[in-house]
Order: sequence, then structure tokens, then C-alpha cells
Amino acid sequence: MPKGFRFDLLAKSGYVARGAVFLLVAGLALFSGVAGGEPETKSALSTLLGQPFGRVWVGLIGLGLLGFVGWRLAQSLADSDGHGSKAKAVAIRTVLFGSAVVYLGLAGYALGHALFSGGGSEGSGEKGLAQWIMSQPFGAYLAVAVGLGFIIGGVVTAAKGITKKFERYLRLADASGVVTTVCIYGLVARGVVFAIMGIFFAYAGFRVDPQQAGSMADALEWVRQLPFGSILYIAVAIGLAAFGVYNLIEARYRIVRSPSLADVKHPIPTAGH
Repeated sequence: MPKGFRFDLLAKSGYVARGAVFLLVAGLALFSGVAGGEPETKSALSTLLGQPFGRVWVGLIGLGLLGFVGWRLAQSLADSDGHGSKAKAVAIRTVLFGSAVVYLGLAGYALGHALFSGGGSEGSGEKGLAQWIMSQPFGAYLAVAVGLGFIIGGVVTAAKGITKKFERYLRLADASGVVTTVCIYGLVARGVVFAIMGIFFAYAGFRVDPQQAGSMADALEWVRQLPFGSILYIAVAIGLAAFGVYNLIEARYRIVRSPSLADVKHPIPTAGH
């Protein structure tokens, strides 16, 4: 990195942007009957566009998400968090790289709408992604694999909260207070939604029907149909808000290690290094 470059500001601006997006999604989920629009990341940004200075705010979120993409690439390719190169570590870093790709698309969507009146479609991207994957050779099998990846990612995210593994990356003075509880709640809720989306995606691959792929809004609606669904829906929606707050906590307390050029050139260390 160039001397004097504040990589931590790049990463933390990304956490702020992601936190803002999930707080908006949670708001849409809780007040969908009033606000209109589905509780989706793109729908949340589109709703923000209609507010005073909306294009400015969405543009800032888009720039922040680009910072988050840079941080995810540092985590995955340069191993800034020090996961290592064993099988489990490679799996974690692969998921982080996938996250970089996802948020690059969302950043492009935000900046496109902030700079131009028609920067992309508002609809959920899951069905479109499933359709593209199934158009490839062995596409149905790939879609099932992607769905399983979502499920595993959801389980890992929830486990990260339950086991409090997130604390090793945060400088928190009070490791047993309200802040920790909010982080756990947010990670578990995000993990549950992620896993449900994965089930929908895998089912779409199994049925060879892209329309079966489910978005975040579809996952929340499925929760609403369960016994005591209204209560569970509210609990998960509040959990997504807690996940947004968790990101803001990371923006303040996250330990960020700047990647070195050597790390980027050799992203997966060999044995003995």
C-alpha cells in the first residue's frame, strides 16, 4: 500500500455502508405495509432515492460499498485476517471473495442510480442469477452447489455469532454486555435468512426452475407463513436491524490489517511459510 494510505478508513467506510443498507432493509421489513417495496437491498436503496438528497446518500453508500469490496478482497486474496491456507481457511476466504463479488454488484447498482436516472433494475437478482447459472453446462448442478454454499454460509454466520468468534476481530472493552448481545442477535438472524435463501436456490437447481430461487424478501415471507409466523417475522426483521448495527460496531471497533503487496502476489501461502 502507498505510504500514508489509510486502508482502515476504506474498510470501515464499507462497514458503515453495509450497516446502513441492512438498517434500511430491516425498516422496509418492519414497515412494508406502510412504506411499500420489498425488504431487499436494492429496494431499500431505491426507497432512499426518493428521500431528500436521496441520490447523494445512495452515491455515498455506493462509494462505501466499493471500500467494502476492497476490504473483502484483502481478506480473501491477501488473507488480512490471518486465516491461513488450510482447507477450512480456504473455504472461508472463498466465501469472502464471493461476498466481494456480490457487493461489487450492489455498489454498481447504487452508483448507477445515484449518477443516472436509470441505473439498473429494481428486481431481485437471485432469479436472474439462477437463470444464468442454469444456462451453463451442468447448470442445474451448479445451482444446487451455489445453494449449498448459501446454506453453509448462513450456518457459519450464525455460528460466528453463537460462538462469539467475531470478538477476536473487535476491540471491545465490554465483551459481555449489550453490544455483544446485539452482535450475536444480528449474526444469527442474518445467518438464518442466508440459509433459507440457500434452500430456495438449491431447490431451484433441483427443479431446474430459476423462478424457485428465493430472495431475502422471499425468505422473510416464508418465515411469516410458519406457526407463530408474525412473531418470528418481526424477530428476524429486528435481527436484520441488529446486523446493521453490528456492521456499525465493526466500523468503530474492527481490527483492520492492511494487506501487503507480497500477500497479494501470494494469496495462498504454501506449507512452511
